[in-house]
Amino acid sequence: MTADFESASLTVRLGAIAANYRTLRQLAGPAAAAAVVKADGYGLGAKMVAPALAGAGCDTFFVAQLGEGVALRPHVPKARIFVLEGAAEEAVPLLIAHELTPVLNSLPDIAAWVAASRAQGKWRRPLDAAIHIDTGLNRLGLRSDELSTLAAEWRERLAGLNLALLMSHLACADDLGADVAMNRRQLERFRAALAMLPPAPASLAATSGVFLGSDYRFDLVRPGIGLWGGGPEQARNPMKNVAVLQARVLQTRRIDKGDSVGYAATFRAKRPTMLATVALGYADGIMRAASNRGAAGFAGARAPFAGRVSMDLLTLDITDMKKQPRMGDAVELLGDTMKLRDVAAAWGTNEYELLTGFSPRIPRRYTDAAA
Repeated sequence: MTADFESASLTVRLGAIAANYRTLRQLAGPAAAAAVVKADGYGLGAKMVAPALAGAGCDTFFVAQLGEGVALRPHVPKARIFVLEGAAEEAVPLLIAHELTPVLNSLPDIAAWVAASRAQGKWRRPLDAAIHIDTGLNRLGLRSDELSTLAAEWRERLAGLNLALLMSHLACADDLGADVAMNRRQLERFRAALAMLPPAPASLAATSGVFLGSDYRFDLVRPGIGLWGGGPEQARNPMKNVAVLQARVLQTRRIDKGDSVGYAATFRAKRPTMLATVALGYADGIMRAASNRGAAGFAGARAPFAGRVSMDLLTLDITDMKKQPRMGDAVELLGDTMKLRDVAAAWGTNEYELLTGFSPRIPRRYTDAAA
């Protein structure tokens, strides 16, 4: 592929990311707002989006893995970077060298980081640490028995650390079909845990938690999907659209009633039909589950997918479009016509999986535009 021809592109609006951060920070106030940029900035390019967020005033970032933190550090040299996966013994040298703060998820995690802090010598300041308390998600974080042990012995077990954050994570904040009473149970458990431990800044809410109200915001909120244009089901989404995915039409054709389209002939024309074949497929992150379910936008109108999504191609039924795309035209798979939440629903997934699933084969293009 040459520089002047691209079959597809993913445009990332850095101005919209900055605007979304400012919106969430305002909604969360007086709590501070961090930014979760794990999974390469939710697939949009952490080395580009993190400086845009820093320019909007963000000074705290969260990543999932040590390697993500190491890669991010040169791009936000003055920021705090928390690493959610903890402090395995073999990770300690890199955590210290790159000034990364681990989120400690267990008593062994805490012990390893305390040992690392003490090993620096008394002339060095204590290492910063966050502690993750499991309040019901049952993934990472201190179990209730570990919390009780730490609460009884925190002076000894945390000696040599600077406790920078106590945090937990909501299981049901963004899903209307979930057990929403779980939010209140987790809030109560988190408050109880905070009362058992030494005072420290606290954080419970990610994007959707911000919309649950001031009770959930504590000292720091940790938005992720909201920065990229997503939002909770239970609230009007005030976030600006960030990502625009476009692909070229490679060919158009007319088929007769009864003709089929694509592998396994899952689409069969009920009338004379105009088709447009587009240069994207499941190798690019367009899920096969979107076959005969998804749609693309052109000139403000939508054309449904016709047949199965294949590895490199998908086909649209453009019969009913007043203005039909021609060979070489770009159609929109995600953007201003094809909204993030709507596309995710049509593809049978959520906004998170959709954004993080786009292949590196799709070139990313960055603009300072806010819309």
